[in-house]
Amino acid sequence: MVFELSSLKELGELGAIRIMERSFGTSRRAAVGFGDDISAVRFSNHRLAVLKTDMLVGSTDVPLGMTLRQAARKAVVANVSDLAAKGVRPYAGIVALGLPPTLTKKDAQQIASGLREAAKKYGFPLVGGDTNESKDLVISIALFGLIDERKLMLRSGAKIGDVIAVTGEFGSAPAGLRAVLNRMIRPEKLPRALSQAVYYPNAELDLGLRLGSTGAITASIDSSDGLAWSLHQLSQMSRVGIRVETVPVSKAARRFAAVFGYDALDLALYGGEEYKLIVTVKPDLLRTAQTAARGRLKPIGVVTKYSEGVRIAGMRGYSKIRMEGWEHFRR
Repeated sequence: MVFELSSLKELGELGAIRIMERSFGTSRRAAVGFGDDISAVRFSNHRLAVLKTDMLVGSTDVPLGMTLRQAARKAVVANVSDLAAKGVRPYAGIVALGLPPTLTKKDAQQIASGLREAAKKYGFPLVGGDTNESKDLVISIALFGLIDERKLMLRSGAKIGDVIAVTGEFGSAPAGLRAVLNRMIRPEKLPRALSQAVYYPNAELDLGLRLGSTGAITASIDSSDGLAWSLHQLSQMSRVGIRVETVPVSKAARRFAAVFGYDALDLALYGGEEYKLIVTVKPDLLRTAQTAARGRLKPIGVVTKYSEGVRIAGMRGYSKIRMEGWEHFRR
């Protein structure tokens, strides 16, 4: 008899998710289940009730120098970013808190302030939740929204010939995180662009809503797990290949890489913790999408056949982009 003793470190986050998926099964009411940024159930006619939850854990998600207010705000941003990638406006949210008993009243007030600040910024109320004692800080947010299912942008709609585009530059957050985690630069001494990316990220909700209204987007994902990882997710869910011609790397990431001996392109591809949108666009509607994005949508490549995989142009032709990025249990 063979016993399977795989640890979660070996299985990775995706392996753990697959275990849950097999256990839960599928529901007739589910319009979107496991495998995308959100879940959705049928609400009425073409209307979907969209559900999103994500948690922040102190020991894995809060870098050196981040305040509790910033951490709470980041927990909201992470959830909103996934809704932004689907073109969904959050209607309301609830929060579950695991709080170490060593925290002070002031600490609790800082967490509350961060939650309130972010919810106000993205235009929805936090209407309740739960609080419990825990050994580590846990901030778990759940958001609810409604959308016409015909406007929902999933990971699975990309077609051969579509344009791959992104809503910004990459590398600043990974550079900043490496700087503080490896104690290269003290948090308070980080260059402004790196500090902003690490400690005060923003979800591109308005941009996602505008893109979703165009009918030009065939597939969409947010880049919080890394550009490379997200491109692979789009590839797998849509059963297409992706050919990247260029990657927009931020000036701040290039400067950091030059000073500390990193590869700037690797920072941009494999870092994570950046809340940009990655979309595939119908070629004949690219200008429509760019107009809706007000100049913030940058083409980086094209969708190809699935057998070609995920590749990037280089000096010697095209090479494979590794399926690497942020994955819990394997860090």
